[in-house]
Amino acid sequence: MINQELQSKIAELQELIDERPDAREVRKALAVKLVYQSYKYEEIQTILDVSLGSITIWKQAYEKDGILGLRLKHKGRKSHLNTQQREEVLAWLQTKECWELGELEYKLAFEYDVIYESKRSYYDLFDAAG
Repeated sequence: MINQELQSKIAELQELIDERPDAREVRKALAVKLVYQSYKYEEIQTILDVSLGSITIWKQAYEKDGILGLRLKHKGRKSHLNTQQREEVLAWLQTKECWELGELEYKLAFEYDVIYESKRSYYDLFDAAG
């Protein structure tokens, strides 16, 4: 791949990452971007905590369909944590000295597939954790 074409792809992926449409889409774009930046698949696996197979699939999807290949195909998702999940999150929060909204959003999205539309729901969890 010629250098200019490579830089163009990296820039396009960075644009998607900057838009932050959905944490899962950002993860896909970041994985592919790192591939183009000559990171080893094993390094990407460690950095993003994803499987080698996922990295390969995402790169192929991007090469075939561009940014659309990285977009989520479905829009439905759970809107809340169940009781057990809520208790797990509260216990996790209580082990931390400092809370960050972005970290909580990331944890809920990737571990529980929950993304709240309102920031208030995240703050309610902080309040419940004390």
